[in-house]
Parts: sequence; C-alpha cells; structure tokens
Amino acid sequence: MQVNDVVAYIQADRDRFVADLKEWLAIPSISADPAHSGDVRRSADWLASYLRGQGFPTVEVWETPGLPAVFAEWPAADPDAPTVVVYGHHDVQPVEPLDEWDTDPFTPIEKDERLIGRGTSDDKGQIFFHTLGVRAALAASGSDAPPVTIKLLVEGEEESGSVHFADLLREHRDRLACDAIVISDTTMWAADVPSMCTGMRGLGTAEVTLRGPSSDLHSGSFGGAVPNPLHAMASLLAALHDADGRVTLPGFYDDVVPLTDEERALFARLPFDEAQWLRTAGDSRAAHGERGYTTLERIWARPTAEINGMWGGHTGPGPKTIVPREAHAKVSFRLVAGQDPGKVQEAFRAWVAEHTPAGIEADVHIPGGGVRPCFSPLGSAGVSAARRAMERAFGREILFTREGGSGPEADLADILEAPLVFVAVGLNDDRIHAPNEKVEIPLLLKGAEAAAYLWEEFAAALR
Repeated sequence: MQVNDVVAYIQADRDRFVADLKEWLAIPSISADPAHSGDVRRSADWLASYLRGQGFPTVEVWETPGLPAVFAEWPAADPDAPTVVVYGHHDVQPVEPLDEWDTDPFTPIEKDERLIGRGTSDDKGQIFFHTLGVRAALAASGSDAPPVTIKLLVEGEEESGSVHFADLLREHRDRLACDAIVISDTTMWAADVPSMCTGMRGLGTAEVTLRGPSSDLHSGSFGGAVPNPLHAMASLLAALHDADGRVTLPGFYDDVVPLTDEERALFARLPFDEAQWLRTAGDSRAAHGERGYTTLERIWARPTAEINGMWGGHTGPGPKTIVPREAHAKVSFRLVAGQDPGKVQEAFRAWVAEHTPAGIEADVHIPGGGVRPCFSPLGSAGVSAARRAMERAFGREILFTREGGSGPEADLADILEAPLVFVAVGLNDDRIHAPNEKVEIPLLLKGAEAAAYLWEEFAAALR
C-alpha cells in the first residue's frame, strides 16, 4: 500500500467525510436522557444505513433491553486472516449548561479547521474516521476486501454506564470472535506529540455510615463521655493513607502490575509542565500523592483511595452543640492493571469493621461491582503494529500514555478474550463532556490514515 495513494484519497474525500459526519452529529443521541431514547435509536439507524452505503457486506442493529448498538463486518479476502473488532459509541453526553455553548450543540459547524458540536471528539468523530480509513485502504490496494476481517461494534449506552453492554457481548460472543480489539475513544498527548494510550484505570466505590447514640445528644451533658460518630469517621478516613501517601488496606497493592522501567522512561519524555497542569486542576497549589512516583505515574498507573464526601451532625447556620447520632462518607478507589474492584471493595468493608471503635456501629454499602481496569503491554504484537501504523501516518515517533478514566474496555477484553489496542486522535482540550466540544479535522484525517495502515500491519503481526 502506497502512502501517497492513501493520503491522496483521504484529502480528496475530506469534504464529503466532514459533511457526512455533520449529518450524524446533528442527531441528539443523549443516552442518559430518556427523552432522547428515540434519537439514540435514530443515530443507530443512521449509522447502519451509512455503513451499508460504504460497502460493508454485513450491517445489523443489535437490540438490548435499553438502547441499540450497531454491528458491521467486512470479511478479509483470505479466510485465514486475523480478525479485528473496532469499538466505539454513538451516544453522547448531555449538553447542559446550554448558555455556555457558543453554538447550537447539535448544529455542528466548521471553524479554523475544527468541527464544533456534541460528539465531535467523544465519540462519533473518532469512530467515524475508521470508515474513511477502510475506503482509503481498499482504494490504495486496489482490492475489494481488507487484509484482515474488520468488525465494528458501536455501542449506544456508553455515556450512561454501558448497563447492558457486557450481556450484549456475551450474547454475540461468537459473532465478535477476534484476535485484537481496537479502541478509538481516548486521547493523544498533543497534536504535535502523537501518542497511544495503553491502559485505563478502573473504579470501585463505597458509602460508609457510622452510628452512635440513638439521637443527637447535648455536648455539654454527654460530650467527651460517649463515642462521637463524626470523630470516628474522621479518624477512620485519615487512616486510609500512611505518611507516604500509600493506601493502608491490607493487600491493596498485591495484584498491581508495576510500571516497567521502559514505561517510566517513556512517560518522562512527554513534555509535561506540572505548574500548568496544576492550573488545569482547579488551580491546585501543589502536586500530592504516593511518594516515589511522578504526577503522571500517579494518575495513570498507580491506584488511589479518595474521600468524595463526608457529612453528619449540624450543617446549618449558627452553632448547635451536639454529639451527632451518625456520620456518613463516600469513598472511591481508582484501580490499575491487575486489581479487581470487588476484591478491593470487600477489603474496604473488612477494614472498616476492624477500625470501628467500640460503641459505634458501621455499615458499608457497595453499589454494584465497579469498573475493572484494563492494560495493554507495550511490546505486544497488537500495540507494536498499531504504533507502526500511527508512525506511518504522523511521520514521527509515537509515545505512550495511560488514562485515569474508566469505561467498558475491560469487559471487551475479558469476554472476547482478546487484547486491547488504543488508536485515537482526540485531545485533552477537546472539551469532552463540556460545552463547545470540538475535534481537530486534520487529526481526524490522520486517524483515518493510521486506520488505513492498521489493517496491513495487523495482517502481518497477528497471524
């Protein structure tokens, strides 16, 4: 496949590609809002019709108890060729606050080589570049079939928790059998520092209630003589970390896949300005966390315990001198490769029981099973192949990142029993989930170019 042929095709098709994407973006497929469930279905139908028009021999809308996904397949000419699933989602985030948008969120506009509107980066734009990549690859090779079997799976509930996604994967596991899974729902470091994500943190949450007396007590009559649930909660939560910023739950780090020297060296090569990063972190005054790790290592590859909220007793205006009857707190754990949310949540439950003082009753509520982390080793065949494809498109070395967010990627890897490969061109300043979401059109075209090379690289690497 000649690079010049791929680039020429993509540039010639640029305007049609953007116009088609705008049409899809105009559908307000907000999965979290029941009032838009019909729009999510309309988005799925639009995509299915579009993919048929692009030449995919098999295109289906897959129903769930909630909102539909879209499946498409283009078989390779060689029946023994590898198979690759490309995952993305066609639902989008709500758009509030509307008064902070400069344009209508569902009337996408082009401005200064940017496309502005809800879903441009997360994730319609990024899944859409694969359609152009397939066409460019076929045109450049003169073939009517790709060198690998390509399967697209475009979910309709990612922005509302992927509630039915794991069951959908199990139901269609045979249809989705593959050798690798491409994820196009992440970001690069910067437009001039292209990178690949190799992992995403998982998530486990819990809520703690500590109960003491059966009613609030007069602090003059009883204070200092009975346990105070808020004092107990403060002590309990303070004990979650030691002086080095490490989480104190027994066994918390036992399953953590440690950072390799190569990964730490690659992270260190990223042009990270910590002072600027602190300004984006709500004007935080200092970096903080587990001793012995850099800021990037902490947010990408080290697990955390966070206190998300704590309340109890009198919180209204003026004094009310009481010993409160109960105290509450919400905590969350961001987890990394090797850790299991359920195991960590149960360890927290046991730890609370062990650290609850006499006279206090503790209750730990765990909502659901959490989100598992995912990770792709740098030297794996799929990651290496995708890195070569990205380097061919961008003409420079591709560095590596991880991400702190959580999604359904671990379910994909576990249920389909295939490795994950992240290929995406979004940027951290794309205002994902915020007003005035945008995507850089030249980066979408680079994504399409990388996708065109990806199939050729996978055909050789995954056999």
